[in-house]
Amino acid sequence: MKQPSIRFLTEELIERIVAEAIYLLDTLGVEIHNPQAVDLLASHGARISPDRFRVYLSEDLVRRAISSAPRSFRLFDVLGNQTHDFTPDAVYFTPASAALYFLDYPSGQVRRPTTEDYIRYVRLVEQLQHIASQSTAMVPADVPAEISDAYRLFLSLLYGRKPVVTGAFSAEGFGLMRDLQLMVRGSQEELEAKPLTIFSACPTSPLRWSYGPSQNLLDCARHGIPVELIAMPLSGFQAPVSLVGTLIQHTAETLSGLVLSQLARPGAPVLYGGSPAIFDVRYETTPMGAMETMMLDCAYCEIGKFLGLPTQAYIGMSDAKQLDAQAGLESGIGAVLAVLARINNVSGPGMLDFENCQSLEKLLLDNEICGMAFRLAAGIQPREDFPALPLFEELLRERHLLIADHTRRWLKEEIYFPGPVIDRTRRQRWEQQGSPSLLDRAHREVQRLIQSAPPSPLADHIRRDLIARMEAEAHRYGLAKLPLRPAADT
Repeated sequence: MKQPSIRFLTEELIERIVAEAIYLLDTLGVEIHNPQAVDLLASHGARISPDRFRVYLSEDLVRRAISSAPRSFRLFDVLGNQTHDFTPDAVYFTPASAALYFLDYPSGQVRRPTTEDYIRYVRLVEQLQHIASQSTAMVPADVPAEISDAYRLFLSLLYGRKPVVTGAFSAEGFGLMRDLQLMVRGSQEELEAKPLTIFSACPTSPLRWSYGPSQNLLDCARHGIPVELIAMPLSGFQAPVSLVGTLIQHTAETLSGLVLSQLARPGAPVLYGGSPAIFDVRYETTPMGAMETMMLDCAYCEIGKFLGLPTQAYIGMSDAKQLDAQAGLESGIGAVLAVLARINNVSGPGMLDFENCQSLEKLLLDNEICGMAFRLAAGIQPREDFPALPLFEELLRERHLLIADHTRRWLKEEIYFPGPVIDRTRRQRWEQQGSPSLLDRAHREVQRLIQSAPPSPLADHIRRDLIARMEAEAHRYGLAKLPLRPAADT
């Protein structure tokens, strides 16, 4: 069976882009503001500028890093059950992160997220069939900024079951976030054998690594924690305006991170990811819902697959400010392109306003978009349709096939039935139900799913250890107690 797919680049063009990116790394180098990373690269033969801030990566160094990176890896939930296997054609969706704002219902106003918002988010994600993992999707504003990265992971582990796509805001934040994972797994060996999280590591365009992200990249590699490399060149601003030029820059920045991770620990699991975008000069914005942005995402993932690496992209989100037609348009197109391009880890559901605002109602709608996209990716195949004569004889005899054996066998395989957020009722029934809008239906279903979310599967002693560790860290920054006692259900 041929499954539908989409491609933007020829193999010849990919080879030229990769060759050009490697030439740039060897000729222009990459700026690295981390003495430990510079020393590591120097010890493996990289040329270093006199000021020790610019490093030149030879083609041999880059090619060796590509060869040593794993072709796939797996993720596991808090109980150690496998949830992901990043083989070439596998596609998984996760909410985008890390929003500074939250779209409130019913006011329609944006505000800073709270701990309670985050817990409700985790409980919702647990109930969404097509969202395979959590992300640390928003930043609670009711704790000190110094602990907000670890606090998000803490709440995800305490209330959820699914693995978490996350990241530290600083080099110092990594230690606590590692400790929280160790408490869940029980040992470093178990954490390496059954990874629980993916950390984002973001170079700065053009061709620069600051201290925090580069140190997180090294620390994750050495502790066996998977990383997604998130280069973010902006076409026409901090990257060439041409999509091919932006892809060359994205490739160079991503390969520089791959070299760092593989020198720190050969075989360290890495996703070839990113979040490039065009720059809309009219409004000085970086639209994630722009068609060109989505084309860049699909294209660089083609490059990642050409190099034999599992891939990631921020795609399937919207720049709309509300849950409106624009939100559905942009998110729907992105999700469909993502599954057709077979992007392995798709970060997007729930996000609005240039990756800056999370909405639970949109997250629910996006879950349905993902379900429809998965159905598209499955394609069309015969379902006992040959020979066709017996089926059509039954149709002519009975005048319908509603209860036919063939229908009952294949109905759920062939047809995706979305939940109540998608309205497929007749108008009369819709009016009898009060003519609810999409937002009304979504909020009602969000409330129902949150209330029916299963309790945490963690053992009580692990929960107590997590709470004690997080509270101790909160005390260091002047917080007498956590904003919402995590041991209690809310």
